Amino acid sequence: MKIDNFDLEKDGTYIIAELSANHGGKISIAKETIKAAKEIGANAIKLQTYTADTITLDCDKDDFIIKGGTLWDDRKLHDLYKEAYLPWEWHKELFDYAREIGIDIFSSPFDKTAVDLLETMNPPAYKIASFEITDYELVRYTASRGKPIIISTGIATIDEIQDVVDICRSEGNNDIILLKCTSAYPAPLEDANLKTIPNLSDTFGVVSGFSDHTLGITASVVAVTLGAKVIEKHFILDKSIGGADVDFSLDKKEFSELVQIVRD
Repeated sequence: MKIDNFDLEKDGTYIIAELSANHGGKISIAKETIKAAKEIGANAIKLQTYTADTITLDCDKDDFIIKGGTLWDDRKLHDLYKEAYLPWEWHKELFDYAREIGIDIFSSPFDKTAVDLLETMNPPAYKIASFEITDYELVRYTASRGKPIIISTGIATIDEIQDVVDICRSEGNNDIILLKCTSAYPAPLEDANLKTIPNLSDTFGVVSGFSDHTLGITASVVAVTLGAKVIEKHFILDKSIGGADVDFSLDKKEFSELVQIVRD
């Protein structure tokens, strides 16, 4: 299987730098981060495509207040996503810039309208985020575009993982990559469960990898020794930028070390 020109069977580990909310509300920072990802040897930069209104409701009820020991406890979901989202009008400029400097770029859509927007830019792949894995309509719609589909498995049961694999294949899409993911932010190392990586590949007959929300680079490096063909990690140009994801993101020095050790 290939993502753009990268052959996952022959070319080693495909390393994705996740931009997510690490743009500080400025397209200039987003572009500098893409440039930095290219300079340190990441294969791809990944965006997230949603707005606060496409992903949640502007509601003060308890179901819409974050709980559970996260970095964002007691914040309203709508407020968090409004702060974190990447403006849709930036997408084309960022796609064009990434391609100009020679780094892959794609995104996680969170609803069908996001897929439609991204399709106009012909991404080399799509990513389904952990919390969307049970949105079977979104998975089906995304898989039907015929691009490699990378799916984080963070909140899914084994039956739900089987469901999404079956959905992708029913759409004629066999280019499926399942990422082990612990949906905690940050995720404790003791909860990484990295032996799931070869199990995903063996159980479902797919390429497997790791979406890493732990602190540091240890888990990602160990994941590669267990057969991870794709590593995804949040990347921030400089932690002084701040933002919703800064506490579990790697800066340029840290991410460069990750890339070097994984390559070694």
